[in-house]
Amino acid sequence: MVTHSPILEPAARYVDERTTALTRARYQRISPIYDRIEWLMERRFRRWRNKLWQSVHGPNVLEVGVGTGKNMEFWPEDLKITAIDLTPGMLDIARQRLKSLNRKADLRLGDVRSLEFASASFDAVVAAFVFCSVPDPVLGLREIGRVVRPDGQIVLLEHIRIDRPVIGTLMDLLAPMIVRLNGANINRRTIENVRAAGLQIERVESLDDMGMFKLISARSAA
Repeated sequence: MVTHSPILEPAARYVDERTTALTRARYQRISPIYDRIEWLMERRFRRWRNKLWQSVHGPNVLEVGVGTGKNMEFWPEDLKITAIDLTPGMLDIARQRLKSLNRKADLRLGDVRSLEFASASFDAVVAAFVFCSVPDPVLGLREIGRVVRPDGQIVLLEHIRIDRPVIGTLMDLLAPMIVRLNGANINRRTIENVRAAGLQIERVESLDDMGMFKLISARSAA
């Protein structure tokens, strides 16, 4: 049974609303074509999304950054899902997908850096390709550490900066341009950010030969 805290910690006061508005505007702009933009990459990502969700136990699960709902077909039937996204346009598409799949979930507009949930509200928190786009990823990771119960799961599927001299430097050079195009940072050091947020990493699995794509399992340090 999940124990709900009566206290909702006011993380919102630390959030830079300018970066929220900028990130939301970028994804709102591309939301109608987002799935088409990522169609080719998604052929590769699908098996990783399935692998991610096969490891989630729940039953009470929060998905942050649900986007257009690409994970929905992989949600295990026995989970109670709450899912948030920063962008209304993305969430509208996610709602349509939820209906077409005949699934049920609580879909909400929300910012991972300021979650409107009480501490220890969820058995697991899941994110797929999200923390490349969060303006302050450490703050967002601290928030998911707050809302998951102390012995609950945090499972992240992310792409990170490749730790090789030439490729890493090239990613650093290209990152500002790609952020302006689609909002995603290609050079995030997400494993280091997870540690900086005070979370306990249990396992990191490389999913590709270059070491760019990682499946990260962690827990709250609380």
